[in-house]
Amino acid sequence: MTQANAAATDVVDQVSGLAAGSAIHTLRHARDKVVASTQGSYNGLFDPALPGLTLAERLFVALYAARLAGAADLVAHYRTRLQAIEADAALVTLAGQGNPDTLAEARLRAILAFTRTLSERPVEGDQAALKTLPAAGLATPDVVTLAQLIAFLSYQVRLVAGLKAMQALGAGTPTTTAVPATAGTLLQSPIRAHGFTNEVLDWKAWLDVVSVDSATPEQVAVLEESHPKAKVSDYYLFLVHQPEILRQRSTAFNAIMYAPGGMPRAERELASTVVSRINGCVYCASVHAQRYEQLAKRNAVIQQVFDDPYTAGTTTREQAISKFSIELTEQPAQVTAGQLRPLREAGVTDAEMLDLIHSVAIFAWANRLMLNLGEPVFPEQAGQ
Repeated sequence: MTQANAAATDVVDQVSGLAAGSAIHTLRHARDKVVASTQGSYNGLFDPALPGLTLAERLFVALYAARLAGAADLVAHYRTRLQAIEADAALVTLAGQGNPDTLAEARLRAILAFTRTLSERPVEGDQAALKTLPAAGLATPDVVTLAQLIAFLSYQVRLVAGLKAMQALGAGTPTTTAVPATAGTLLQSPIRAHGFTNEVLDWKAWLDVVSVDSATPEQVAVLEESHPKAKVSDYYLFLVHQPEILRQRSTAFNAIMYAPGGMPRAERELASTVVSRINGCVYCASVHAQRYEQLAKRNAVIQQVFDDPYTAGTTTREQAISKFSIELTEQPAQVTAGQLRPLREAGVTDAEMLDLIHSVAIFAWANRLMLNLGEPVFPEQAGQ
């Protein structure tokens, strides 16, 4: 595949084996903003003109991340792209099969070590891990590119795995009617369990953020598009070092979490909270627990997620959503039609199933950024 063809092809369709006109292809493309921004993210992250990390370095990261995830089809895709640019064959082999710790080149060794941490154990991506990158010669915009790339790949791996499982399951209708959860009442006090909370937290970046006063017009425009509070958020002010990548990522996030129809928004927030709990992202779990409570007007299931996500759910449907969210988060390569059947049996439609896959996948992306680029700030820490 030439570099031009790679940019023109919808990679997720290609790697998932989605044929135009098939039921799952049609269903996926009904969420056209998600499709476009997913491919837009891919195009931006692998743009040969993107400064900083070379295209070869970015493709080495992609090959290695796909290999770590056991995503054979994506391994083949990224190996083909590396071969198309005539990348060093020994490095291609190492990224696909070997141990990057043996690399003599300190820069690529640090890049791939960070890739391994962010891919496999994002909760271990502390400030010391992040600062190995500037020490290896990466400027802050390059760090942003790398973090966004690895996080995107985590999203891509899970999206492809979910779509392939949906294809294997085949289009169909739920075997039972969904039973709504009883309304219940909100708990009267904040939840704190195992380091997680539904309280409002802040977040601070570990490296330098962009000052709004000195931001470029493009950076300001992307901040304004991304979130109402982006101009006062360390998270957005850090990611806007690479504005086009942030633009595509924000578009995907907003289209997945806020689009009308499909899975009820409260259930997307429940899945996001489960994924964040599993990945150890305290900040994301707090934000999306709050959003769930605002939408559902209850939070007994949030208490369960914080206590033990593996048994969480006040109804069969919630239990199925939580279980699948964990399975796709922890072992994407092992997700098959068998993991989707309990959802269908619990009353989840195909359109809702796709929204659930999107929600789990986007939080593979979001959690990795939050966990590895900064830290949450609890109310009692504010002002310290």
